[in-house]
Amino acid sequence: MSEDHYFTADPAAPFKRETFTCQVWGRDLTLVSGSGVFSRGHLDHATAVLFRETEPPAAGRVLDLGCGYGVIGLAIARAVPGAAVTGVDVNERALLLARENADALGLADRFTACAPDAVPADATYDEIWSNPPIRIGKAALHELLLTWLPRLAPGGRAVMVVGKNLGADSLQRWLTEQGWPTSRLASAKGFRVLETRRG
Repeated sequence: MSEDHYFTADPAAPFKRETFTCQVWGRDLTLVSGSGVFSRGHLDHATAVLFRETEPPAAGRVLDLGCGYGVIGLAIARAVPGAAVTGVDVNERALLLARENADALGLADRFTACAPDAVPADATYDEIWSNPPIRIGKAALHELLLTWLPRLAPGGRAVMVVGKNLGADSLQRWLTEQGWPTSRLASAKGFRVLETRRG
């Protein structure tokens, strides 16, 4: 029997849901996670740093890239009544949980979770927020970012958290070299919070 990995989980297989509550931007957020999904049963360290070192975005269209069971996107939708959030992920089980969490939190009217190929080709976003899947490998990560960053509207920005030991500083340089000026918003507990701007 093969092990479940959060990037290959089969949503048809039985899985155990696990509920937990975390505090984000001064509000309690109760979420259901599950086996085969990244960060089951707790808020991962990187995302915790992202929340602690930022303020919620302004109202507008927001993309939660690699949304998992929806923690970043749902936190934004809850904190910003004027935000319309789209969460994308390749893990169908994560998307199922994200939709269930949106329903439970009363945010399903402003948070949509879907696979990448279900996003309309002409959809653009004022902000992209992400704890990107660094472990998919550098080439795949670069392809992912260069696929979605062009979806930013003029003047838009992406906010990402990346571990320093997982290449945050080299990623910052690479993004800038690709024409996506990237600066460091914060550094805490071994993580960098990066901001990438669209001119």
